Amino acid sequence: MSLGGDDGYGGDYGQDPTRPGGPSSGGRLTRTRLPEGDDDPFAPPRRGTPRPGKPSRNLVTVVSVVVLLIAAIAFANRGGGDDSSNGSSDDPGGTSATSESTAPTGERPVEGKDTVTGIASGFAKTEQGAQSAAANYAVALGSADMFKPASRRQIVSAIYAPDAATARLKRLDKAFSGNKILSNAGLDSHGNPPDGMTFVSRTNPVGTKVERFEGDTARIAVWQSTLFGIAGEGSTKPVSESWHTDTFELQWIKGDWKVTKYTQKDGPAPVGRDQAAASAEDMANAVEGFGGFTYAR
Repeated sequence: MSLGGDDGYGGDYGQDPTRPGGPSSGGRLTRTRLPEGDDDPFAPPRRGTPRPGKPSRNLVTVVSVVVLLIAAIAFANRGGGDDSSNGSSDDPGGTSATSESTAPTGERPVEGKDTVTGIASGFAKTEQGAQSAAANYAVALGSADMFKPASRRQIVSAIYAPDAATARLKRLDKAFSGNKILSNAGLDSHGNPPDGMTFVSRTNPVGTKVERFEGDTARIAVWQSTLFGIAGEGSTKPVSESWHTDTFELQWIKGDWKVTKYTQKDGPAPVGRDQAAASAEDMANAVEGFGGFTYAR
């Protein structure tokens, strides 16, 4: 089925023990300086004593390096982000300090959405924009809302091109009218699961691929996994996982990508891992407790 702290690099750099107040004298330092002519000519040469109030070259070098290091760290943490209230950044990789750990890469994610369905909208007229649109549409078409007449019409009308939407709705309504799809899914004629149970139909895009991009049209493939079934004690349709590839023919219409054709095929499916299946209760709690994502590349 198709469905974002400041490091305090403060550090006490050791005081010069020859400076007044240094640790070696409890706060005072007494020097004895012989006249230049009284030096013992056979004694080993004395190391020069820094003048009072003038730091040694080594100390100046250390402080300079530390200052440069702190400046570099501060610049890296800034990440080129702006100071807008929503924490957005002109950097397409989302490297500002306010970026979430799951921030998308590439083009900035869209901010618009359909007022009825909540499906993301306003995608960029680029390859990445088309991929984002296809991933979002795969999530919508694989959702549990597609099994209810009213929400199905809203979803199809929101993501399909006007002419394609009419023909697609006719085919879908006919397919669901016989109740065979609904009964096989464990639902009643209105798309509802048995009392006390949860219907699960959630698509999770794994990746997208541009198969064709020609400015106003694009063909995008979406590889995805899907959770589907009825979660609850005594369910005869337990939630299972499947893998599919959805392919979308998209057209640029009135400032956004719209679907003109949609197909689905099985796989590629990975080898299943030897992992204990969750109980019916745990699965129901997970589906209700973990919300789905709006995908944007």
